[in-house]
Amino acid sequence: MIRPIVAISALLLFGYAVNLPQSASTQTPPVQSPGVPAEIAKMANPVKPTPESQAYAKKMFGYDCAMCHGEDGKGKGDLAVETKLKMIDFTNPETMKAYTDGEMFYVIQNGKDKMPGEGDRAKVEGLWNMVTYVRSFAK
Repeated sequence: MIRPIVAISALLLFGYAVNLPQSASTQTPPVQSPGVPAEIAKMANPVKPTPESQAYAKKMFGYDCAMCHGEDGKGKGDLAVETKLKMIDFTNPETMKAYTDGEMFYVIQNGKDKMPGEGDRAKVEGLWNMVTYVRSFAK
């Protein structure tokens, strides 16, 4: 059963979804994270970041994500190192190209494997701002 916020997000943001052109150099579709509904995976980030929204996303990343993903996004946070978790390196542009905005949104909201999601603690706009912030590590 889809949680109400995911359903509302999908309905509100579905109109903003776009089909991203696939690179001519690749014959295979982008990797889709298991468990991410296809309609959400296809969503493009509809939120335009501001300096204030990105400062807030950075603050929230520091509270909720850096312990595993590291302050720099390289996946070498204290908890990840201590528990020997293999984390994605957000600073690697090629790795980040494999994930759509919608997939990232879904994982931030719902969690993945041992990672808890933000759930109802974060507003939809805040989740999209976190997607932008996480992507900024690869630039």
